[in-house]
Amino acid sequence: MTTDAGHAHHGYMSDKDEYLKRLRRIEGQARGLQRMVEEEKYCIDILTQVSAMTKALQAVGLGLLEDHMSHCVVNAARSGDEVETAAKLKEATDAIARFTR
Repeated sequence: MTTDAGHAHHGYMSDKDEYLKRLRRIEGQARGLQRMVEEEKYCIDILTQVSAMTKALQAVGLGLLEDHMSHCVVNAARSGDEVETAAKLKEATDAIARFTR
């Protein structure tokens, strides 16, 4: 199956179920945070949960970045297409820059 970007599949596909499981857990955390605010829980308790949710999202993002590097960037480099390789590396460096802001 070819995607919009012309790849057989994205690098995360082998871990898709795990990513979905993690994202559903994060979705539950977000609902829990909403409940905490609705119930006027102590601010520090809410901030603790925000921190946990942030770390969980970062873990998903870092995993996706690793998959992009080990699959999409490596495959572009192996293809010998310098333009495609440069584009994939630029995507990765842009993603890293977003993570570090």
